Amino acid sequence: MRGTVFCALAAGMLAATLSAGPAAAAWRDRYEVHGVADDDMLKMRAGPGTGYVVILGLPNGTALRIHSCQQTGGTRWCNVSLDRAPGLKGYVSWAYLRKL
Repeated sequence: MRGTVFCALAAGMLAATLSAGPAAAAWRDRYEVHGVADDDMLKMRAGPGTGYVVILGLPNGTALRIHSCQQTGGTRWCNVSLDRAPGLKGYVSWAYLRKL
């Protein structure tokens, strides 16, 4: 009896996890940096605005994953991570992103 209850609970949890997957992953589509001047880089910042410290400069073609976006003033800022280094996260302007 106890094993049956455990299996039913585990199956329910697995089904809930799998059904939530696509909705949670919707923002995790791949984007690339696009439209930055050839002699410049998109600045990845510590927060959603130009007043935050620059973490890294990203050249055109850099692949990113978006986690969330928010409007701050007249700019839409997205919390992103590098596709090849997912632990490196910061904020970039939405205006310089293009879906891959």
